[in-house]
Amino acid sequence: MKSLFLCLLLVTCLISVCAQSSFKTENVFIITLDGFRWQEVFTGADPAIMRNPSYVEDTSLIGQIYMDTDPVVRRKKLMPFFWNVIAQKGQLYGNRSFDNKVNARNPYKISYPGYNEILTGYTDPRIVINLPRNNNNVSILEFLNSQEEYHDKVVAFSSWNIFPYILNKERSGLPINSGYEPVEEEDGDSTFRMINEVQANVNEKGHTRHDWLTFLNAKEYVERHHPRVVFIGLGETDEFAHHGHYDMYLQQATAIDKMIADLWYYVQTNSFYKNKTTFIITTDHGRGSKRTSWPGHHLFIRGSAQTWIAMIGPDILPRGEIKDEQQSYQKQIAPTIAMLLGQKFENGHKLSTPISAPLHSSVVSSDIAGTK
Repeated sequence: MKSLFLCLLLVTCLISVCAQSSFKTENVFIITLDGFRWQEVFTGADPAIMRNPSYVEDTSLIGQIYMDTDPVVRRKKLMPFFWNVIAQKGQLYGNRSFDNKVNARNPYKISYPGYNEILTGYTDPRIVINLPRNNNNVSILEFLNSQEEYHDKVVAFSSWNIFPYILNKERSGLPINSGYEPVEEEDGDSTFRMINEVQANVNEKGHTRHDWLTFLNAKEYVERHHPRVVFIGLGETDEFAHHGHYDMYLQQATAIDKMIADLWYYVQTNSFYKNKTTFIITTDHGRGSKRTSWPGHHLFIRGSAQTWIAMIGPDILPRGEIKDEQQSYQKQIAPTIAMLLGQKFENGHKLSTPISAPLHSSVVSSDIAGTK
């Protein structure tokens, strides 16, 4: 009986080791484009909205930049990295034209509940509005930072200044740089000093920092410290949309696409990250699906729950645009991150399964992600 027990224990350990070692991902970057619609991701700029002077300052010029009768061409014009690189080397989910759906599960369809879902894997009905209140739920970032392998190797940068509350900075102890908060300068650090000076001289500071400043801070930190898990929350797409500036909404999407391309190039040419890093890119909520309702999003605006996900990394099979009929949810992102990193994510809630994505790895164990 004793020998049988030892054999079973050995088999269990071997299965666990194989499951955890089957993935090549050692680092994860989570990047969000606040309130960016699936329609623009998969079909490019909407011709009707581009022609509407209520939403576009110069309809002729914006048309020259983004217009084409073919939506496949339009989406490449808008987001070339997505469609020239991720579509070749990764996967994109959420094109509802093929009944490939990604949704937010919370009923409110606004940012705080959406980011809570993405980062904690839990739909919390108590989170109703975007107020600076500490989140009671433990995020995947906080969980990973509590593990010896990732301790002090997790960091978050965001344009929106509510993220210290979403990630509960007080409890988690995570390094989080949000809004127009200056980065703590290091000895002889001229780059962060210059970024801080630029931020300080921005005349009108709202609750959302310019995304380029957020990105520059994050990129500099990544180059200096090589964190293992990085969250970058970009917010100006949502800001421009709420103000009805479709032209600036499009231009910001193109700018963010370039930022992600820049970061991916760095990752793939740096020995610490190369072929060991997965990018997961998504949004916190959708927007109105009609050409008159696109600027807004909430419980009563149709389309606000419709989101999307893009992934690229060593374990992600190069399937490109996923056209299979499928329903995914943003609350599956946190368990997916845990699975790729070989971790059993637990935060006191019943978590969903990881995203059903074709992976290079031959062993995929839901037990690693702590899912049922």
